[in-house]
Amino acid sequence: MKPTHVLPGWLTAAALALTLALSPAAPAAAQELVVGLSTPVTSLDPHFHNLTPNNNVADHVFEKLVTKDAKEQLRPGLAESWKALDELTWEFRLRKGVKWHDGSDFTAADVIESIKRIPTVPNSPASFATYTRPIESVTAPNPLTLRIKTVRPHPLLPNDLVAVRIIPAKLAAGAKTEEFNSGKLMVGTGPYKFKEYVAGDRVVLERNDAYWGATKPHWKTVRLRMIPNGPARVAALLAGDVQMIEAVPTADIARLEKDAKVSVASAVSNRLIYLHMDSDRNVSPFVTGKDGKPLDRNPFRDVRVRKAVSLAIDRFAIADRIMEKQAQPAGQLLPEFFPGTSKRLTPPRQDLDAARKLLAEAGYPNGFAVTLHAPNNRYINDEKTAQAITGMLNRAGIETRLEAMPSTVFFSRAGKLEFSFFLAGWGAETGETSSPLRALIGSFNAQTGMGQANRGRFSDPGLDAIILTAMTHIDDGKRNLMLAAASDKAIGELQAIIPVHYEVSSWGLRRGLAYTGRADQYTYAFEVRPGK
Repeated sequence: MKPTHVLPGWLTAAALALTLALSPAAPAAAQELVVGLSTPVTSLDPHFHNLTPNNNVADHVFEKLVTKDAKEQLRPGLAESWKALDELTWEFRLRKGVKWHDGSDFTAADVIESIKRIPTVPNSPASFATYTRPIESVTAPNPLTLRIKTVRPHPLLPNDLVAVRIIPAKLAAGAKTEEFNSGKLMVGTGPYKFKEYVAGDRVVLERNDAYWGATKPHWKTVRLRMIPNGPARVAALLAGDVQMIEAVPTADIARLEKDAKVSVASAVSNRLIYLHMDSDRNVSPFVTGKDGKPLDRNPFRDVRVRKAVSLAIDRFAIADRIMEKQAQPAGQLLPEFFPGTSKRLTPPRQDLDAARKLLAEAGYPNGFAVTLHAPNNRYINDEKTAQAITGMLNRAGIETRLEAMPSTVFFSRAGKLEFSFFLAGWGAETGETSSPLRALIGSFNAQTGMGQANRGRFSDPGLDAIILTAMTHIDDGKRNLMLAAASDKAIGELQAIIPVHYEVSSWGLRRGLAYTGRADQYTYAFEVRPGK
């Protein structure tokens, strides 16, 4: 038998340190995690723009009363419990001992001021007020108890509060978006503290060692690098320049799954890719006759035209070829396993003859011309999808040209209602159907908070009434049936928007790291752990 050699303790430690340093799975001796994000962050203000890249970064610093797990199930956050006291009143018990990053105590006053601020943020491209408008008043019987009274019965209040990030009361009054972007107001209770933001390039965070949560952040430093170009993200991952990337390009997934240096995590998402149409204005800026002359009326105001556009699109070909099977064809606002979806709405099959017939019935036998606007760096294969749709519409007789642009430009222009016809996406923050119904399809109304992302300004009072009534049902089953009926009317009858597909999200990680794919598509550094 060969003798067993035992290394001195100091040499064993040194060998271990050298192994970790050389291992691709242990970036900077497990002290730093570098993540490649797919879309530039446009603001650090957690109440300015309801946009997934912004929310994703905000959740590292700021927290909510209620949070969600990877499958969108509600979980306690800054509130350890909640209950309905009556049809209009909810009580939330707040966590004791939670500290802000500056060392001060978290109390109910911080929640009150955060809720008050949300509808007042100026120039918001997509406001969070959708989630706070049902609230009539917020009071605090004591510093760790919150009572929220709603205008009408609102059983989905805990779901809505998933979208409400809490900031310190002492900073909320008069807080400016620019002051968040400069870092001055980046004080939260979350697992990470703000260190640096360079617009269009990176966000750097430092671990909050005083974090209250039972699961402490693994990484001391997190660098969120914005790498909009898909091949560049993959190259950075394979080179070890980043340890994780989101939105793995569909063309690279099979290759990465076979590479021993990396792994891929995936999840069917709540992200609907859809087409929005200007169905409000009599004359729309990017719609003309095929001769280039203005039309005397906006064709998208006619439901037959909207349905013709839907029938012209081959969703199955897009999911199979453009998305390379990393998408599911969509017939409604969310995949059917989410609450409040309809069993009647299925993805329509392409029918060009039926599309042309509807156009003729609407008074456009020769079609018309339109520009389709789309982002080129926000969603998976967004520009390619828009290009495919352009070709399909041309075959149906709608002469369509594409204008794609960076997401920062796209959302700014869309928020100003500059487009006639555009491709966009929506992730249901609440994890159920009322989110897209209220935000995308409900009539734009500052008082009700509906239509905050309704950039086509579709409006139907009857549909609004169904949505608002559904929101008051305490019984989950009855509410979900009414939301399904609202979806049937919104999509099946009125074609308020045109669902195209649901994204399947993928993340790439260096060997030795593990991540559970999230239905909300968020990339949380604090959920990345050492793995096999």
